[in-house]
Amino acid sequence: MINYFSSKFKLGVLGGGQLGKMLLSETQKYDIYTCILDGSLEAPCSQICNEFHHGDLLDFETVYTFGKKVDLLTIEIEHVNIDALFKLEEEGLEIYPQPSVLQTIQHKGRQKDFFVKHGIPTSPHKRFSTLNELKNEPISFPFVWKSAQFGYDGTGVKIVKTQNDLDGLANTACIIEELIPFKNELAVIVARNKEGEVKTYPVVEMEFHPEANQVEYVICPARISNEVAKKAIDVALKVAESFQHIGLLAVELFQTKNDEILVNEVAPRTHNSGHFSIEASYTNQFEQHLRSILNLPLGNTASKVAGIMVNLVGEEGFAGDVVYKNMSEILKMDNVTPHIYGKKQTRPFRKMGHVTVVNNDIAEARKIAEQVKKTIRVISK
Repeated sequence: MINYFSSKFKLGVLGGGQLGKMLLSETQKYDIYTCILDGSLEAPCSQICNEFHHGDLLDFETVYTFGKKVDLLTIEIEHVNIDALFKLEEEGLEIYPQPSVLQTIQHKGRQKDFFVKHGIPTSPHKRFSTLNELKNEPISFPFVWKSAQFGYDGTGVKIVKTQNDLDGLANTACIIEELIPFKNELAVIVARNKEGEVKTYPVVEMEFHPEANQVEYVICPARISNEVAKKAIDVALKVAESFQHIGLLAVELFQTKNDEILVNEVAPRTHNSGHFSIEASYTNQFEQHLRSILNLPLGNTASKVAGIMVNLVGEEGFAGDVVYKNMSEILKMDNVTPHIYGKKQTRPFRKMGHVTVVNNDIAEARKIAEQVKKTIRVISK
């Protein structure tokens, strides 16, 4: 077995954002030497990793050259140069999740086609190479439009209700999906290592901001029946089995009005829906990601206590040097833990941090989470 700890082993991570920053807490805990590649000199990871490399994640030579410096490569964002990863893999570098998995997932059209091919329940969809092609298609409203690539945090997704709504969309490869009436948006994080050991975290429930299409609260455990929870976990396990991925896979789901479970989309990495685990779980998602990509035994995914994650995003009307107003007020609250991501500049709806609320009573935790949301403000000077 390779000695990863206090050794010459180098773990490479493509992306140096907040997910990378939280992963570094775990690599530092285990004393694993970690190299980060990111396009911003001010990336949250830039000052706290063992090695920081500045470069474009979508540039072949940059990603390839970085990969040659490390012993194992992983990601914290899926928008990376796939061709470079395939070449590195051919040359013997271990890359998790595997480039073939990333290639499928980073394009929403290929991702949806994969679900259909493998009998995974999902909403009906159509693919288009351009917006103009979509406009020439006889279509019925409403539907969900998604940019095929590079969407994040609510961007690249829009509910289209009329022909006029099409005018504001990017003229790019896209998919449209049937608009599904649903009771809840749920998520399950699945961990899988090289030995094929698989573990799932409890089903979480996500509450979204109505305008920004961005998660405001993640609630664990989800307030659903045991029967629905089992269906959600079974579907998530089927997705993981179909991909045969190594690492973490976040599976976002719809619970329909009839309590059926449909897959919305997946992310092949640590995920916003798992942040609660840092305070609430025996093994948090970032440690679990390390365990899975290094082929170590997977940790206990059970919750010690109910947890709710509150996203901290830039307030509308503010842009510039960030100020976290009323931070001292939330620090007075019991069992409330803020995480600040290290982004110096705020703008409307930019993810700047999160707060975890833990409590034995999920209803009480939800009340405190609401209080946190109303109290703290992410503004600018």
